[in-house]
Amino acid sequence: MTDIDVHQHLWSPALVAALRSRGTPPFLGGWTLFLDGEPPYEIPPADHDVARRAELASADGLGRALVSLSAPIGVEWLPSAEARPLLDAYHQGAAALPVPCGAWAAACVRDIDAKAAAEDLDRGFVGLQLPANALADAVGYARCAPLLDLLEERDLPLFVHPGPAAGDSEGPGWWPAMVPYVQQMHSAWFAFRAFGRARHPRLRVCFALLAGLAALHGERFGARGDGGGIGVDPNVFVETSSYGPRAVEAIARALGTDAVVQGSDRPYAEPPKQPGFGLGGEAAHAFRIANPRRLLTGDSHDRRSSIR
Repeated sequence: MTDIDVHQHLWSPALVAALRSRGTPPFLGGWTLFLDGEPPYEIPPADHDVARRAELASADGLGRALVSLSAPIGVEWLPSAEARPLLDAYHQGAAALPVPCGAWAAACVRDIDAKAAAEDLDRGFVGLQLPANALADAVGYARCAPLLDLLEERDLPLFVHPGPAAGDSEGPGWWPAMVPYVQQMHSAWFAFRAFGRARHPRLRVCFALLAGLAALHGERFGARGDGGGIGVDPNVFVETSSYGPRAVEAIARALGTDAVVQGSDRPYAEPPKQPGFGLGGEAAHAFRIANPRRLLTGDSHDRRSSIR
């Protein structure tokens, strides 16, 4: 058994070079990131020092630190001719990361190419990350169905992460993280229930940042939705990045501790100081070991009871 963080970001030299080769968003000018809909962002170079990050993961006690392409950059939404060089650079660098790093694959969602996604997954990636705003409605699920079919065929999980922010680039720097990202995750959570699960009954899926706390709307959903409440799906997980004990406890009470997996979003946030978020040793074991293993492999051998 090993401790797992399912949500980190680490840009290899290959991806950095590919982003610097562009002249329109998304691109890097030195270490300044330029995106549509967000203010320029100064990136500390040490955040993407591969050796340093591997050492930090080991110091955190992680047996695996799973990195993914930063979906808010918008690579997945570029036309395939523009997206492919960046995706190739990401996969090349991510596949070569040192222990204890692992990685999620990425795919273009503007021009779906399941064959290319299959070839990328063949390089040893744990599953596929897709941007939440690609899975926000029936149209999105229909477009991405070939990618989700591929994951089901291979018994690999999906990681849903906020995509590009559609907002005012003149707003405060915290606006994208607090408004568009959370809204995207909230929409993606309910869209999966409405359009995703029936089409993909075996798919294991993890929603970033506690799915924008969507599960806490269970009472309203029971009153205004289909009358069934949020319900518990054993193959649906949420990860904890940027949240603390109050939010994690509330989500665990809504969904059960079996639904929660550890994610830090490093380098944009730090790992939790309390692995169990104050819920005790069994919760820490569930969040860091048992639940991530079920997410990644489907193995339910070490499933623990909920606090609901």
